[in-house]
Amino acid sequence: MSTKQAGMLFISKTLCFYLQNVQTTCKSHINPNFSHQIKHISNLKVVWRKDQKLDQAIENDKPYKLCARVVKEVLNEPGQIIPLRYLEKRRERLRLNIKITTFLNRYPGLLEKYYDRIKPKTNPVLFLRPTDGLRDFLEEENNIYACNEKLIVAKLCKLLMMSKKKVLSVDKLAHVKREFGFPNNFVVDLVPKYSNYFKIVGYPGEGKSFLELNSWNPEFAKSVIQLRAEEEAKLTGISVRPNFDVKLPPGFFLRKEMREWVRDWLELDYISPYEDVSSLDQSSPEMEKRTTGVFHELLSLSINKRVAVPIMGKFSDEYRFSNAFSTVFTRHSGIFYLSLKGGTKTAMLREAYKDSELIDRDPLLEIKDRFVELLDKGKSERAKQLKVQKEEVKKDLEMMALRSEEEKEKEYDTLGCDELM
Repeated sequence: MSTKQAGMLFISKTLCFYLQNVQTTCKSHINPNFSHQIKHISNLKVVWRKDQKLDQAIENDKPYKLCARVVKEVLNEPGQIIPLRYLEKRRERLRLNIKITTFLNRYPGLLEKYYDRIKPKTNPVLFLRPTDGLRDFLEEENNIYACNEKLIVAKLCKLLMMSKKKVLSVDKLAHVKREFGFPNNFVVDLVPKYSNYFKIVGYPGEGKSFLELNSWNPEFAKSVIQLRAEEEAKLTGISVRPNFDVKLPPGFFLRKEMREWVRDWLELDYISPYEDVSSLDQSSPEMEKRTTGVFHELLSLSINKRVAVPIMGKFSDEYRFSNAFSTVFTRHSGIFYLSLKGGTKTAMLREAYKDSELIDRDPLLEIKDRFVELLDKGKSERAKQLKVQKEEVKKDLEMMALRSEEEKEKEYDTLGCDELM
């Protein structure tokens, strides 16, 4: 462990832990000649601490995710149109706590209203369809996916290469496509195009199907941590051991026993998430370091450097996670943060954020940026319309007041003339 990392560990404040001072000799998985004393953790109690800045990152995305859900609902309809009242009935499923008309006013530029008949002889009702701006965005989205095709293929390969049998369920991959930035039809459009890497077992949409790794690419078998160590070695000319970047947040207290445990745990050789660990004991410290490495790599591959814990739990068997895998995120709070925002546990990679902003942005986040621009443009145009309407109302009121004054003057003139007569 570097002096900088040790300094951060001793200076920073973090969780309260209860430890059992039983020491065990652990041999390195990579270097059998290396052994040292490391304490087991038992009866672990974690005091969870809220990180408002990282929670804010999730909060900032709420409008975007809400709009994306509603838009997706319309785009999935035949002809990409839907009666407004039908969408209104789906508000609960969409987790939309405002009426559809209110949503349309709050987020203009996404969907436009028009009248049409549900059946030929019925009365016209309000329908919704994508605006021209939304259709332009969808075209841009496809272009961004095309420009980042190699990145998407590399991510898909990495997910398979980390798995126990180099096979993952197509349904599970489809469920996490938004987290990792995969396009909607990646199984149909992308997988056959790269048959040198992938093979489909079974038939997607017709029962269980799986995506299998066809060939191993050594270039993909390097984690973010390993690549970072290589880059640092190139810059400094000094060999650097791959290891986690531990960054404990302010206000956390690290007890002496925990400092010693973390120090010893970090001294264990880093085990790549792409390495075969079938011989490792599931409860060993080295297996925990490997598991921590898998979570680190999964979060690094995700476009927002965060993934909901229940989603990762779906891959417990494929990635050899224990039943209590989520405790890793609180036990290693200098590496991860476990957010409870929105009633969902979300694992976040601390090093990826500065306050509530991502430091190293995934190229596929450009899709989100374009969507947010569409939302902002709609709001701006709506604000201009409201301003024009407000000015027109103001002019009308001024004209009414002027006419009222003129009528009063005429009445006074008429009364004056009557008095003179």
